[in-house]
Amino acid sequence: MRNDKKDKNFDPSANQNRINEGTNITGDIVSKGFFRIDGIIKGNVTTPNKVVIGKNGSIDGTLTCDNADIEGSFTGTLHVKELLSLRATAVISGEVKVGKLSVEPGATFDATCAMTSKMSAVKAS
Repeated sequence: MRNDKKDKNFDPSANQNRINEGTNITGDIVSKGFFRIDGIIKGNVTTPNKVVIGKNGSIDGTLTCDNADIEGSFTGTLHVKELLSLRATAVISGEVKVGKLSVEPGATFDATCAMTSKMSAVKAS
C-alpha cells in the first residue's frame, strides 16, 4: 500500500543504492536516489542524483544523472547535467555530454565530448 504523504517528503539524497563488487546486472535501472557502483552493469542507469563508479565498477550502456564521479570504467553514452569527475583510474569510451568536466592526470578518455549548460533536468520515474 502506498503512502502519498511519505512520497511528498521524499528526499533522494537520503536514499543510497549500492551495487557491490561481484554483482553483475543486465538491464535498466531507474532510481531517485544516489548510486554507488562497484559491480558490473550492462544496461541503462537513470537517476536525478549522483552516481559513483568505484575502481572495480563498470557500466556498459547509458548513464543519465546530475553528477558523476568515476574511478572505474564506462562504455557507452554518458549524460551528466552538472559535474563529471574522472579520477586517475577512470577509463571512459563512447559519447559524453556534460555541464562541467574534471579530469585527473592518468584517466583514459576516449570519447566525443560536448559541454553545455543547457542540459535538461534528469527525471526518474
